[in-house]
Amino acid sequence: MDIKNIKIQKPENVNFILGQSHFIKTVEDLHETLVTTVPGIKFGLAFCEASGKCLVRWSGTDDAMVELAKENAKDIAAGHSFIIFLAEGYYPINVLNQIKSVPEVCRIFCATANTTNVLVIDVGDGRAILGVADGERPKGVEGEEDIVWRKDFLRMIGYKK
Repeated sequence: MDIKNIKIQKPENVNFILGQSHFIKTVEDLHETLVTTVPGIKFGLAFCEASGKCLVRWSGTDDAMVELAKENAKDIAAGHSFIIFLAEGYYPINVLNQIKSVPEVCRIFCATANTTNVLVIDVGDGRAILGVADGERPKGVEGEEDIVWRKDFLRMIGYKK
């Protein structure tokens, strides 16, 4: 057994969702979920098939996001894992609950734009995701000034009134 650290490769402002599912129709069902949840969404997704031909299956509406998804899925190479890259201006908060509701989806490891490392264990003929390191460690505890900034920021981007 060997534990590997796989760094997600992506542009800084691109969000992604990393998860695990259990069936080949994941690709089509995730695609349908994304385009019906946010019409016009630009994304790419890839799924690591865990039996049969064991291919990286893929779909999407944006060529650059599809390529990111395929390359990162090949690097992770963990059975039944999937990764969705959302083009700039699209966010996990708008699609995450619908993705979690797809019958094949077993779990979500992360949904972020942060620098992310995926810990993968290689057991010889297969790989599994052990977990993710999403972003950086906290540098302290927010104070009153930080609370004001947080609340103002959420209102500025339209998530709170």
